[in-house]
Amino acid sequence: MPAITVDDVLVLPRLPQLGEGTDFRSVRRLTTAPSGYEGEGFPVRRAFAGVPMNELDPFIHLDQMGEVDYAPGEPKGTPWHPHRGFETVTYMIDGIMDHQDSLGGGGTITNGDTQWMTAGQGILHIEAPPEHLVTSGGLFHGLQLWVNLPRAAKMITPKYQDIRGRESALLTSPDGGSLIRIIAGEVAGHAGPGSTFTPINLAHVTLQPGARLDLPWQPDYNALVYVLAGRGTVGVERRPIQMGQLAAHGAGDAIRVEADPAQDSNIPAMELFVMGGRPIREPVAHYGPFVMNTREELAQAFEDFKKGRLGVVPAGRLPHTD
Repeated sequence: MPAITVDDVLVLPRLPQLGEGTDFRSVRRLTTAPSGYEGEGFPVRRAFAGVPMNELDPFIHLDQMGEVDYAPGEPKGTPWHPHRGFETVTYMIDGIMDHQDSLGGGGTITNGDTQWMTAGQGILHIEAPPEHLVTSGGLFHGLQLWVNLPRAAKMITPKYQDIRGRESALLTSPDGGSLIRIIAGEVAGHAGPGSTFTPINLAHVTLQPGARLDLPWQPDYNALVYVLAGRGTVGVERRPIQMGQLAAHGAGDAIRVEADPAQDSNIPAMELFVMGGRPIREPVAHYGPFVMNTREELAQAFEDFKKGRLGVVPAGRLPHTD
């Protein structure tokens, strides 16, 4: 699981040592992501399945894409499709993905890079493996997160951010047992590169076997911990958690996760995706590729898409790989 790493975490800034009076968040809910398929047939785990929307707010949807080792000719992507009313955040852990949208945004992301697309009033886009990966096959592993936009920003002009993995803020815990990559938001005064309309934190954490992470967290944000690999415990109540499971937390100002001393032989460390944000607390009407506030706005989004108002597929487009 390459992402972005360092040879010696001890050279990195360290989280503060949290005091005895810290209000650690308890685990409100622990769920297991069901497996499915997306786009043209790539495997995903639906990380938010079974979690009420009010516990996810401001997030809508999270897919873990892969981890899969494709044979030649097997890599798959998505066809051209529309979005309106939210942001998509695609974080590539292992492998390569191309992105293109109807406004000229796009590029290639690989180990530790992020594509951040603010759909706003509407856009068309496509995600596909590059031709050389289709020919050769190879590892593919990533995440796609949907971040809601508040009513006042639903119809803003679309925006595209290309965030290189090396731009992430890197931290470690006081004992050097973790590597924390901050993609967006702020953790203990260290800010990630992602620009967000809704205040959120996103971090990819590697936790060494037997290590404990006490992560300061804004009290007015929700807190979600998804396990990408390995196993351990979460919360001061030490709830067992493993790959493919999500912990939704209650109130407090810090998150605690511990990695089991013994991991599987093919998993060198516990890998976490930690998310949180300030809840928007507005009605959510979500269907397919649109996230709005009312059913009437959803109907209008579909009508606008049918009439070509969300954009057109550009010339020189990425191929639709059937």
